[in-house]
Amino acid sequence: MKRIWGAFLLGLLLASPAAASSSLQQLIDETPAGGTLLLESGTYEGNISITKPITIKGKAGTHILGDQTGNVVAVRATGVQLEDLHISGSGKSRSSSEEYAAVKVYGEGNVLKDLDITDSFHGIYLSKAHHTTIDHVTVKGSGNGEIAGQGNGLQIYYANDTILTNNTISGTRDGMFFNYSNHNVVTGNTISKTRYGLHYMYSDDNEFYRNTFSYNSGGAAIMNSNRLLLMGNKFIFNQGARSFGLLLQMANDITAAGNTFMQNQRGVYSDQSLRQTFRGNTFFHNDVGVEVWASSQGLEFQQNAFEKNVAAVLALGGMTDTKWQGNQWDREQVNLDLNQDGRADEAVTLQSSLRNLLEQNEIAYLFLKSPALPLYEKIHEWTHEQTAMAVDPEPMLVKRAMPVSLGWGAAVLGAVLVWRRRLSK
Repeated sequence: MKRIWGAFLLGLLLASPAAASSSLQQLIDETPAGGTLLLESGTYEGNISITKPITIKGKAGTHILGDQTGNVVAVRATGVQLEDLHISGSGKSRSSSEEYAAVKVYGEGNVLKDLDITDSFHGIYLSKAHHTTIDHVTVKGSGNGEIAGQGNGLQIYYANDTILTNNTISGTRDGMFFNYSNHNVVTGNTISKTRYGLHYMYSDDNEFYRNTFSYNSGGAAIMNSNRLLLMGNKFIFNQGARSFGLLLQMANDITAAGNTFMQNQRGVYSDQSLRQTFRGNTFFHNDVGVEVWASSQGLEFQQNAFEKNVAAVLALGGMTDTKWQGNQWDREQVNLDLNQDGRADEAVTLQSSLRNLLEQNEIAYLFLKSPALPLYEKIHEWTHEQTAMAVDPEPMLVKRAMPVSLGWGAAVLGAVLVWRRRLSK
């Protein structure tokens, strides 16, 4: 009987969650492939290496603490899942043979979920780690004062077919950094107080849905990349010297639809790019709504809404073939809509005298916030020194009821406009 009770108690002990006093690496080594390691609340010592497909689950208060000399957790296998863990204390040396992270993933097909990452160089680093899922991960950097001396929240390097969802990143160098990574889907992430919320190079065929980039020096910088889709994202309050909500440089075949650009120095900046389509976006209260350089060709802006930007559009560097069709503009920029069909009765031409000023001196961007700007523009309007920034032949506007006081005067004016239009044909 004693032997039976002894065996029973031993079985209970082996099935119980691992205690924090145990060596975490030993517990990992003892967990069979395909097994689950349950960790209690408490602090476990890193640095650890995972070389087989296992699941490691923690709970509130489970903390894996690195020794600040390397990667806290190195995943070198396929089929690993990390869940409900606080991970901190990676190496931060910039002169080491590699850049360290709280979690560095070298294998494919892994899942990182509900992680809280602090006090590390990079938060999560995917190195040729395809088919990875990163979901509900929080990465906190050291803050704005030390941005240059730390790594990125999520570093995606040569990693294809990853899924990044509902992550929160703040205070790192860049929020997400993509390099040579294709066919990834990025949804519902919130990135703030970084240098670039998204820093993106040499990566093609990726999709971004409903992400928020706010209070960064730059919202998203996309360079040397092709065939991207950006839908329903928010680029808001990204301010600084030569700052932007979305920068597109040598970025071709881009589609941006249903995004919000609000309170940025420049909502969209396009340079040296081909074939970009912007449809159904909102540009609200930016210093510059859209800045397009002549080095970008084949751009189309359709059914976007521009409201209360200091300068809705700046076309710089020479002639551009950008097409504007059916956009909504501020009331002072549109004609009457006498038949109430939602379209202005004549084309909208946006004029500005800022081209030479901005092309010659970047400091002039600070002038956009000056109360003297309207006077500057008005003087150049009187002297006929303004340049057409954009021409929309069929602008749209929000339908609103025609004031009764217009009466017959409006009808007569409408007839005159129709007559003028016929004479011009």
